[in-house]
Amino acid sequence: MNALIRDLVENKETEKIQKPNFDTRIGREFLAFYLKTKFKQIINYDKKAKKNLFLQVKADFMENFLDRLINNPKRKILISITGESASGKSTICSQIQKCIEKNNLPISIVNTDNYFNDISDLIKKYGTFDALRDAGYDVDSPLNFQLDLLRSDIEKLACGEDVKIPQYLVNGTGVSIPEAIEIKSKKIIVVEGMAATYKEVHDMFDIKIYIDLNNNTRKRRFLERAKVRNQDHENALKHWEYVCAAGKKYVMPAKENCDIIANGECNLEYFTQILEYINLITNNFCEV
Repeated sequence: MNALIRDLVENKETEKIQKPNFDTRIGREFLAFYLKTKFKQIINYDKKAKKNLFLQVKADFMENFLDRLINNPKRKILISITGESASGKSTICSQIQKCIEKNNLPISIVNTDNYFNDISDLIKKYGTFDALRDAGYDVDSPLNFQLDLLRSDIEKLACGEDVKIPQYLVNGTGVSIPEAIEIKSKKIIVVEGMAATYKEVHDMFDIKIYIDLNNNTRKRRFLERAKVRNQDHENALKHWEYVCAAGKKYVMPAKENCDIIANGECNLEYFTQILEYINLITNNFCEV
């Protein structure tokens, strides 16, 4: 048992709770009360952490979320994770993926970067992706995403239907392959990327999470990532200027509408402990 769970859970709380009938409203109301109590417990614990995960939580978030669970229980839970470039979105989703594999969590992850339009013809015309960008092509504009398809796929997943989403190749060719990645409709659907902030899909999510991180750390991470990808320093700085401008224009306006502002510097081990505790409490029921 990790340190977080050891601190949060007393011996009596590890005993299984009799599972209510979630097909009834009173059973779902019991679940909502239980989850609300546990979430408050997590938030209070997190406030004592050296680098806490929760920077800000909307006052009405939990009430709205639990009301949705009570009144529309069959719909899958949709969670968006967004933030500016190099804020930690992909790192956090990679950690979620590890937890899925370790604990068999009922979570599917959709990366919205796969919904970029196919721009292979434009890249051929200009020679390279960087030349296309330097010519003024606004890569991160909502117009350059297949947002109608993204909304349709999310809706299908929410209703229990598996989908095949496109795959955008990140090798500089700008190629998008239709129906290339199969996504299973599991209990929780995590949708990651800046496109999750766009108005065409933003209203769909039950929980909207914004990863926040100061610009200095973001820039350091961005340049380190560029080096790993063998991108020359001068071009990396050019692209950094672009992503900063795009972030201010397209991503930051959505921050105030998100339910949770999360810390991009949160320790990944601590983040994993939070996930494992949430998994523990949501499975702390036994049949009669």
